[in-house]
Amino acid sequence: MKRPFNNPPATSSSPVYYQQEEEMHELQRGSDELLSQTGAVSNGSVMSPAPNHADNNNDAKKVKLDTKNPGAPSRVIHIRNIPNEVTEAEIVHLGIPFGKVTNVLVLKGKNQAFLEMSDEVCATTMVNYFTNCTAQLRGRAVYVQFSNHKELKTDQTHSNAQNPSAQAALQAAQALVNQTDTQGGPNTVLRVIVEHMIYPVTLDVLYQIFSRVGKVLKIVTFTKNNTFQALIQYPDVVTAQAAKMTLDGQNIYNACCTLRIEYSKLSNLNVKYNNDKSRDYTNPNLPTGDPALDSALAIGAPNLNLPNRTGENATPTGMPFTGMPLAGVTPTAAALGAAGIRLPGQPSPNCVLLVSNLNEEMVTPDALFTLFGVYGDVQRVKILFNKKDNALVQMSEPHQTQLAISHLDKMKTWGKQIRVTLSKHQTVQLPKEGQPDAGLTKDYSNSPLHRFKKPGSKNYQNIYPPSATLHLSNIPPTVDEEQIKDAFTQAGAIVKAFKFFPKDRKMALIQLGSVEEAIAALIKMHNFQLSDSSHLRVSFSKSTI
Repeated sequence: MKRPFNNPPATSSSPVYYQQEEEMHELQRGSDELLSQTGAVSNGSVMSPAPNHADNNNDAKKVKLDTKNPGAPSRVIHIRNIPNEVTEAEIVHLGIPFGKVTNVLVLKGKNQAFLEMSDEVCATTMVNYFTNCTAQLRGRAVYVQFSNHKELKTDQTHSNAQNPSAQAALQAAQALVNQTDTQGGPNTVLRVIVEHMIYPVTLDVLYQIFSRVGKVLKIVTFTKNNTFQALIQYPDVVTAQAAKMTLDGQNIYNACCTLRIEYSKLSNLNVKYNNDKSRDYTNPNLPTGDPALDSALAIGAPNLNLPNRTGENATPTGMPFTGMPLAGVTPTAAALGAAGIRLPGQPSPNCVLLVSNLNEEMVTPDALFTLFGVYGDVQRVKILFNKKDNALVQMSEPHQTQLAISHLDKMKTWGKQIRVTLSKHQTVQLPKEGQPDAGLTKDYSNSPLHRFKKPGSKNYQNIYPPSATLHLSNIPPTVDEEQIKDAFTQAGAIVKAFKFFPKDRKMALIQLGSVEEAIAALIKMHNFQLSDSSHLRVSFSKSTI
């Protein structure tokens, strides 16, 4: 083969030689694997030599490569199709679960990296694992195989001492290997903390999210320091590591419920009960911990409303998790639903609520729109014609229905304890043209009063259960405390206390005689006109005066 004009022959210590050797390795692997690759991983784009050898010298250390034997086991692993911005630490992290990592080389701009393990056994375990399970870096599938070199050496000039990022990655890897399971090192058990949990997060929600990475064996949930936490056990360290790398820092819901994941100090979870707080998916016959339910189970009583015993058909109630399924993992339909991916023929999540035991004399579609609008964007409301103490309320998102249920069910409103449950209806039907309705059905899909129409709205961070203290905002500078208190008094409320925010007089807190009074006042006073251009905004507050 002719060399390019004026290019010197490649030597065993030059990066060009290193790259050419791997090109030969690529060609020798045959056409089957190349045909199986996607267009984004073409052999030419990944392996073509750089026209400027100086750039390549800047990207990689000069190396000395020894015995060549393509396809044979080697402690040097070749990783292809890596994203350009991947760091040495991320490459090293792929190898940590399989043993000690002794060297790393990233060919930046060449979409390749090389990882040297302490021995061939570790390297073989890693290659075999990623033969059956696609490795990923930053959401991109990468390909792991043996290098045709037995050893990765660096000369004095281009040692890891000259590459701080590689040196730091190797030192961190060594520190992790030195840790034992009881010290919180790489482990099959993950400790998950849910930060900023505005919406409820259930065991089944966690199962659907974490089982997208691999098989989940056990989950235990608990609250510590007013923070919802969980311990999740996988069958092996590699799957646990993949879950940590993929899900740490992700939001379950839009702009909230952030997952913070670390390795647990426990190496195995002891689950005693299968219920809504803990689950052993390897032992579906565990008791629930409720004597009545357990005795009914023992005699085979039908139609019991029991917690999901296996988790396989669990449907989490909540806004779709925004991540994408990992390559090489085949999610169940339920897991796809949790990821916001709907299969053909799969029913839509229910967004319709049935509200019962309403005060027929007081209830109106506008009143329900305002009250339920605190917890989501109401699309339609229908008060049932033949049963006016019942109504259907359609929200815009399934997680908003869950919020409304958790905050408004059994809440005393207009003198009666209302009940809020999911309806069997998937949508609220508008009356046909000419059909008498007496104003009992209204469409609010284009209402300017929706609180959450902007993605990531800050209003999501200020959702609280009904309370006697209301938060007021959008107060014009021309309106004083007495005017606001008079307006609430005329609406039938007994004002106990009032306070403007010291640093922002557009906002204030007002404390009423009871939670029931505050609910009625919010319904009447939200969007109340305070001036020609200002309408009052009212919500429940977590504070007191």
